[in-house]
Formats: sequence, structure tokens, C-alpha cells
Amino acid sequence: MSAEMRSFEIFEVLEPASQTIPFVYSSPHSGRIYPPDFIAQSRLQGIAIRRSEDHYVEELFSAASSLGAPLLFANFPRAYIDVNREPYELDPRMFDGALPSYANINSLRVAGGLGTIPRIVAENMEIYARRVPVEDALRRIDTIYKPYHATLRRLIARTHVKFGFGVLVDCHSMPGNIRIAGSNLRPDFILGDRYGTSASAELSRAAMQILEELGFNAVRNKPYAGGFITEHYGRPSRGLHALQIEVNRALYVDETTLEKRSDFDQVASAITLFMKRIAEHVESYTGDPALAAE
Repeated sequence: MSAEMRSFEIFEVLEPASQTIPFVYSSPHSGRIYPPDFIAQSRLQGIAIRRSEDHYVEELFSAASSLGAPLLFANFPRAYIDVNREPYELDPRMFDGALPSYANINSLRVAGGLGTIPRIVAENMEIYARRVPVEDALRRIDTIYKPYHATLRRLIARTHVKFGFGVLVDCHSMPGNIRIAGSNLRPDFILGDRYGTSASAELSRAAMQILEELGFNAVRNKPYAGGFITEHYGRPSRGLHALQIEVNRALYVDETTLEKRSDFDQVASAITLFMKRIAEHVESYTGDPALAAE
């Protein structure tokens, strides 16, 4: 870990006084502390380097702990390292030095510039002015990626042991200009369950219904079905369910200035109500095989 990274917590867990619901919340892309050595490597400055952030998502979901669930959130930026990828999705064209033989250099995410060490931020803007030493990339994986996932696994395992099943909600935001293919619908929320493989159909249906009852436009899986975290941790057959939730940024932030909109607190309150209601719904299934093992 670089000296600059040692000056702050790379991620945090907001723990409830006592975990009373079988949920774990994760916000892997909301970090906004940019190490000076990273900025020195980048050709981007100011707001431009921040375009890939899930702006303030950890604040939108911060009531999780008061409702009885832990919230894990990143302080490191997604542009620096993306923990919602395989650990070694790396583009060899980005680095000085040879990558390890086990690196996945051929994934679609690598091809798109969005591997574990991203090449671009949103709108296809190149991050780096020059190649990155491969040792730097591997150090980020060892000191940030692996501890983040170790913490997430611990929270999920603890939840599973305590309740007999668990629900991971992976929290993200999406650009305000997202439209559903073939329509002009701008969704407020997109739920991803990897097309039914990372969470039970009943859980996804209930989450969709709650959002719609709160007055939001919600869709499922298109264009975001869930990333590595949802795919990797969702095991419905074992009673472990993972849902990705994308919040439309235009609801709560000015995407030009990245300042919070005046209705930020209203959106956060609605998300708190969503979290409360989905927990109540899941509680009604306690001991039911529909959630304990799909």
C-alpha cells in the first residue's frame, strides 16, 4: 500500500449495535479519496477523474445499520481499483512488466477498459498518461481488493450462520441518461439478479414491487444484471441471495457539478423505507425454504 493510502481507512463497516436482519449492504464504488500518487499518474484532474464514482451511495444506504444490517463501503475510488471485478482482470497493454500467468486478460470488461485496474472512466476518458508498473497493480490487489473481499465474506458468513440464510445488496448508481432499449423509459432503479441466478425470483419480485409502490420506475437486469460481486456471492441454493441495485444519479445529484440536489434527503428517506420493507418481507419468510434454499 502506498504511503498516501495509509493516511485513511481504505474501507469502513457501519455495524449495527446488534445485527437483527439477515442483510449485508455493500457500496464498492462510492469511494472518493484519491491518493496523490494516483493523481500524479493520471491525465485527468478534478471532476473528470470522478466520473466513475457511485456518488454518495454509501450515504443513501447509511440507514442500513440503524435497521440492523452492516454496511461495507469503499473509501478508495473505483478509478484506482475496482473490487466489483475478478481479482486479476488486467489489460497487459496498460502495464510495464509481465502480468502473472493467471491474469484474465481476455474478459469483455478488460476489452472495454473496465478491468480490475480500469483504463478509462465514464465517457471513455483514458485515466493514465503512461503505463503503470505491474508491481503497482499487484500491490493494489493485495492491499485493497483482497482485504475488501475478505471483509465482505466475513459479513456474509456471519449473517448466514446467525440466520440460516442471507441477502447481500450491492449498492450502485447509474448515469441519468440511461434508457431502456426500445423505449424512452428512464428507470429510477435497476435491480440485477444475474437473470435469476444470484437471488430467488420471490426476493427480486418483492424488491421490484416495493420500489414501484414507493412511486419509482424500476426494471430488472437490463442493462445492468449485476457484476462480479452479485455473481460471485449469490448462491440461492445455499440460502445466499445477492441483488445489485442501481440508483439513477439524476434523482439526487447534479451530474455536472457532482453536488447533491435539494431532494437528496428525500431520496435517501425513500431508500431507507425500501430497506425497511424488504427486510420485513424477508422476515415473513424466516424458516421458509423459498429463501433458505431456492
